[in-house]
Parts: sequence; C-alpha cells; structure tokens
Amino acid sequence: MADQRIVIVGAGPAGCRAAERLAASGLRPTVIDEAPAAGGQIYRRPPAGFGRTAETLYGSEAGKAKKLHAAFDGLADRVDYRPGTSVWGLAGNRLFLRRGGCAEVLSFDRLILATGATDRVMPVPGWTRPGVYTLGAAQIALKAQGVAIGSPVVFLGSGPLLLLVAYQYASAGAAVAAVLDTSRLRDQVTALPRLAARPRLLARGIALRRGLRRMGVCLHQGVRPDEILGDETGVTGVRWRDAGGISHRTEASAVGLGWHLRSETQLAQLAGCDLAFDPVWRQWSPVVDAMGRSGRPDVYLAGDGTRILGADGAEVAGRLAALALLQDAGLPASPTEVHNLLRLRKRLDRFSRGVSRAFPWPAKACAALPDEAILCRCEAVTAGAYRQTLKRSGAGELNRAKAQSRVGMGRCQGRYCGAAAAEIVAQAGGDVADAGWLRPQAPVKPLPANASIPEL
Repeated sequence: MADQRIVIVGAGPAGCRAAERLAASGLRPTVIDEAPAAGGQIYRRPPAGFGRTAETLYGSEAGKAKKLHAAFDGLADRVDYRPGTSVWGLAGNRLFLRRGGCAEVLSFDRLILATGATDRVMPVPGWTRPGVYTLGAAQIALKAQGVAIGSPVVFLGSGPLLLLVAYQYASAGAAVAAVLDTSRLRDQVTALPRLAARPRLLARGIALRRGLRRMGVCLHQGVRPDEILGDETGVTGVRWRDAGGISHRTEASAVGLGWHLRSETQLAQLAGCDLAFDPVWRQWSPVVDAMGRSGRPDVYLAGDGTRILGADGAEVAGRLAALALLQDAGLPASPTEVHNLLRLRKRLDRFSRGVSRAFPWPAKACAALPDEAILCRCEAVTAGAYRQTLKRSGAGELNRAKAQSRVGMGRCQGRYCGAAAAEIVAQAGGDVADAGWLRPQAPVKPLPANASIPEL
C-alpha cells in the first residue's frame, strides 16, 4: 500500500473521518477540498479574524465542530491536504482538478468520494428574482461573513435545515418575517416512531420550533407557495396559501429557499457507479453496500453524497468507507469497530427515514408548477414550454427530454431543476422513477473560459 495513491474527495465530516482512520493505519491519503478549510458545509469555518465564537456559529453542534476541526488539523503531517481545489472531471483512474487558474490531473489507485449534498430546490414562480437564495447560501452568508441575505427574510421550503437556518438568523438578530413550511404537522406526527431513534435530535428539533416562536417568528405549516413577488431589482414579498387554502402575502426583501438536500452524485456517476431510486426520498442515490463499497472495486462512497444521514451519519460513513478500503487492501480493520459502526449507522438510517416522511418532497406542487414559471433557470425554459416539448416529442425520460428542451443542459446540469422536471415528466405519463436521472458530463463544475483543460 505504500506505493498506492489513495485520494479522498471532500473534507466534510465524512472525508475528515475517512482520512483520520486511514492515517491511523499508517497510510497517507490525498484529501481534495473545494473549500479553503476542512469542515464541509455544516461545520464550515469562518475566515481568519472572524469575531463570532464557535458556540455562536454552530449552536448546539459547536462541540462536534471543534472536535472535527481539531482532529483533521492534527493530521497535518500525515495527509496531503489540498484546499481550494475543485474536481471537475473523472475518467478511468484520473481526477481532473483545478486550483485557481491551474489545472492538474491526479491519478489514484483507490478513491473515496465524500462529495456531500446540495440544496434540493423546487422552482416557484419568481424564484429567479434577485434576493432569492438557497438555504445553504443563506447559511454560508451568516457563517462565513456574519451577514444576512436581507431584512426581513422569509424562509420557504421544508426540512430540518429550514428551521435551523431560520433559528440561526433570528438568534443573530436578523429580522425573520416568517417560516413557510410545505410539510404538515401530521407528517411529523406520523414520522415520530422513526424520529424517536435519535431522541436528543428530535428534542432539539422541537426546541428549534419553540425558540422561533419565543423570538416572535411566525411558523406556518402545510402552506402552498404561489409566487415570490418583486421585479428585476429584487424581492418584495411572498404570496402563499395556508392549509385551508386562504391566500396571504408576507413582505420581505429576501427569501431563503430549500426542501432538504439532494446527494451530489455527479462524480460517482462519472466513475461508473450505479444509481437506484429511493421512493421515500424521491431521488436517485448511488448503490453501495453497508460500508460504502460501490460496484467498482477501487471506488468507495461516504456521507451525504450516498445517503442523507446528516453530519453524525457522515462521520460514521467516512470511517466505514476507510475500514472497507483497509479490508479490501488486506490491512487490519477491527471487526468490533466495524460491527459497532454498522449498528450505529442502522439507527441513523432509521432516523433519516423518519425525516424523509416528516418533511416530504412536494411532488404534487412540482407537477402543478404554472406554465409561465421558469423551470430551468440556466436555460430560461418555462414549465409550459417543457410540457409542450414533452407532448410533441413523446419523451418520457429526462435525458431525451433534455435533448429536446435543454432543461438540465445548463451549468448546474440539473442540480436545481432536475427533481421538478422529473415530476413533470411523470405527470405526462408513468412513474417518477421511470423518468430516470440526468447523466452528468465533465466539467461537473464551471471552468474559466481560459482554463487549460487536459484531454479526458
């Protein structure tokens, strides 16, 4: 193994713990990180000289964040860490990297992909207006720069991140006009048996709700968003309907938008990993065994890029992927450690299933997106134009529909429109799983026009 190059893509909780476990076995992995410092999105580090404390930045997760940061920093002389580096392509056993204006090809013998997740967004009429951000972007602004995306802010969507970001904004003194949650209270009640798998986290979620109400933030459930109002200069408010169908308007200068998360699977797909449709999450995820082995013997997957289990689950998955690699390389891997991690992961997976049921993806609202609404913001294609394309071409699969309509062909490669497009395809006839998934193409991340691109 001393002559083999082991590469980890991603330095969030999964990538950090995978690197730590490999280093403990005497290996020296190369860790590629798009961010300027390790920690990932959930434990994103602020810039040097930033005045806010870890307790202020991470709240109840401050202890975990500090432990993860300290653990990875302690590996400085045992890993080849490359921050500020993007992986934009993968072919065979080669990764295509960019750091600043410099391009590089990095070969690997074994690869752990810990690519994490991005916001899952449902297009809403007006979502392309200036002042509309994803929940992740709103959180980055607060964590990395100590600024709010606007004042007052409406947070719209569903999922634990919706409540967390709204709470973080309100706690920081930002004006939060309302939290508009498309999930219903009965969705959460139905999911309680699964959510009880992690009682402390369940209690923390309940505390977030109470905290928001204590700070005077209006929290509405079972809503249906009608339109984000404004013009080319920015947002002025949100028009929405409550659970009883009554129309409301909430004034705001910015909107944070998101429906939980979606796995970043582009590099896994380029590596040749298979995907499977998860009917509960209503998204496609890479096929792996319990420890993160993919169908390709030299590629392992860990963290939210495989299954949305949260930061704790990502740490467990990172360790398991490292142990799987050690086992396959014939190196010592404690059976007791593997057993304990697998048992813990099973409990985390049960909780994750509860989250997916408590905060369901609004499939019907996607399918009913008004014709005039922008579906694909990269290519400026409306939902009506997409429906007409499907009708003319008879396309019942996303990639065929992409070729006919350009939806999913832009710089995001369907990250933000793909889920809604699949629901519209399914509405035209068939099941959403039959719509398939959008095939990625390198570069999976935008490159400068003057970048020197090696031959794939």
